[in-house]
Amino acid sequence: MLTQKTDAKTQGRAVPAEEPSATGSLSAPPRELDSLICYFEGGFVPMRDAKVSIMTHAFMYGTAVFEGIRAYWNAEQEQLFGLFVREHMERITRSCRIMLMEPIPPVDELVGLALETARRNTFREDVYIRPQVYKSDRAIGVRLHHLEHQLSIVAVPFGNYIDTESGVRVMTSTWRRNADEALPARGKIVGGYVNMAFQKSEAELNGFDEAIVLTPSGHASEASAANLFMVRNGTIVTPPVYDDILEGITRTAIVRLATDLGIPTEVRTIDRSELYVADEVFLCGTGVQVSPVIDVDHRPVGTGEVGPIAGSIARRYFDAARGRLPEYRDWLTPIPSD
Repeated sequence: MLTQKTDAKTQGRAVPAEEPSATGSLSAPPRELDSLICYFEGGFVPMRDAKVSIMTHAFMYGTAVFEGIRAYWNAEQEQLFGLFVREHMERITRSCRIMLMEPIPPVDELVGLALETARRNTFREDVYIRPQVYKSDRAIGVRLHHLEHQLSIVAVPFGNYIDTESGVRVMTSTWRRNADEALPARGKIVGGYVNMAFQKSEAELNGFDEAIVLTPSGHASEASAANLFMVRNGTIVTPPVYDDILEGITRTAIVRLATDLGIPTEVRTIDRSELYVADEVFLCGTGVQVSPVIDVDHRPVGTGEVGPIAGSIARRYFDAARGRLPEYRDWLTPIPSD
């Protein structure tokens, strides 16, 4: 799961997320994670009761797939909006197909389970919802076939993964993106995220906020767990799916926002050195949301401050995600409250 930065005092508690640049109202006091309600193997239970064996195949070999879904609290409307819930459930279904996990519940049922998990926790803050389908047999042996699978869904309060306002500093990782013929990046496969963990830790331990990851052929692919965009001469450019990227749901949304703002977009391979001469660079994804990049490998991006295009995209994205823009209501699913 993506993690927000915490201190020792908040370990094991669900920490309320403050709404960035929002109303200024604070959420309810922190709750113990163990008391939150999750969906686990066919029913809703407190998280303290959701347990798997240490011999579970997914635990031993990473044979699971997942999605990360954000839900945004709109204080003015007193409404929690799930963002792209259906699209995420459609993607987890495709990931399951890659991992020989069929059948799974229909998309409509998966959407309903995710919404119900959030509803039962009566959140009044931003939330991260994580559905996961995992190989549940207690078995030793590396394989995908002839194994049972189960579904779990957790929902926890969640704030910013990395900075979304003042800009982040990134480095080019020495670890390459796993190629499609080795471990498909278009599937959100749990074991594959060790590749991202190498990249993220390398960046943070070297004093950066994030990593830029190259393909085996040396082209810019993504950040450790986010899609990549750059701006050159007024055009937004992002790498193609064949450069070993996750087929990002937020990435698709950014292209729509750019089109609506009259900003031309282009999908093509990006050289590493292009990032050094780009006018702007920014990252996007469910976790990072929209995060402008102000420095790549100790080289300032543009003026070294958040650029106008990234800034306008980010503002419109957050307004859409919080239900403030009627033209993007098709992105949102209201989560009922008791």
